[in-house]
Amino acid sequence: MEIKILGKGCPKCHHLEELTEEALQDLDIDAQIIKVKDINDITAYDVLSTPALVIDEELKCSGKLPSIDEIKVWIQDARNE
Repeated sequence: MEIKILGKGCPKCHHLEELTEEALQDLDIDAQIIKVKDINDITAYDVLSTPALVIDEELKCSGKLPSIDEIKVWIQDARNE
């Protein structure tokens, strides 16, 4: 599983990374988290605002901070596919 945090490094981007790491720990799932900061790479996902979360190349949310429970559901869904 590959998880990407899209954003230039603002506080919300850092918080999304923390929430994602916590969700992975709670679920006892090992996954690679990649920070994508290049604007060209970010716009390739059709993201208009950051932070954004991509799991296994599927955009899950952008422009807001999801709850940890939402992140857990997305991770579990990706794991079950």
